[in-house]
Amino acid sequence: MNKFYFLFLVSFSLSAQIKGVVKDSISGQPIPYVNIWVENETIGTTSEENGSFSLDIKEEKALVFSALGYESKKSSSKHGIILLKPKVFELNEVVIEQLKFQKEIEVGNFSKTEGYHISGDLEWSNAKFFKYETTYEQTKFVKKIKITTRSKVNNAKFKIRLYSVNKEGYPENDLLNEDIIVTVKKGKKNNVIDISMFKLVFPEEGLFVAYEVLKIESNKYEFKYTENNGKKLIKKSYYAPDFECNLVDEQNTYHFRNGKWNQHQRWHNSEIGSLKHINNKVFEPSINLILTN
Repeated sequence: MNKFYFLFLVSFSLSAQIKGVVKDSISGQPIPYVNIWVENETIGTTSEENGSFSLDIKEEKALVFSALGYESKKSSSKHGIILLKPKVFELNEVVIEQLKFQKEIEVGNFSKTEGYHISGDLEWSNAKFFKYETTYEQTKFVKKIKITTRSKVNNAKFKIRLYSVNKEGYPENDLLNEDIIVTVKKGKKNNVIDISMFKLVFPEEGLFVAYEVLKIESNKYEFKYTENNGKKLIKKSYYAPDFECNLVDEQNTYHFRNGKWNQHQRWHNSEIGSLKHINNKVFEPSINLILTN
């Protein structure tokens, strides 16, 4: 079976590099893993653990900074220190329930791998929708997330985020108020991420599970390929890990780019033979949920 690689490439003229650091406006502490992109362009990066970042851009640009728990901010690329204001969360009245862990069910269509999402220069995230079913009533807490990665880098890091669903069926607000940073080993790994400590109840409107690529130096690796069946070898820098995908009929996957979510489109292919089976299908991240009571 052929495997399909989705490459997101950006070509632009490099003539300058801007550098800066992202900090908490109240504490002054650096903020790691902030999403940073050039407004209305497909150029982005991620702040390092010490809050520092750099971008290769040829002129002054408007940059957008986004991090969980902070208000998004737009700033000129001339500004070296970026201060993000913490969000004030209004908490609704909640009923505390103790998890029993007596029952578990696994939901999702984690199946045979048909391709991989490989991240390039884009500020990039993919979210998979999970529909609520009445059968979940006896196991309504989200206990674990399963996701399969292939990494050319040892101890590669990425984010997991969970989102509510808006009226149009797109990802909207974060369901958790803190980042989940996942570290994976080199090679193919079936990762199981325990989030039972959040006691998250599966919303009746459904939810999205998303992974975010962190474009940090420790995740960077060189990918080699030939373009358009040519003989010339092309080398590009990408960011580990890669994420395995399934072929499905439903358009339940969304990607985040340029500050907004877009629905993954069906693959349209007129060729015959080995590619015929992917026609009119959607490549969906290999993600499952384990629910408990």
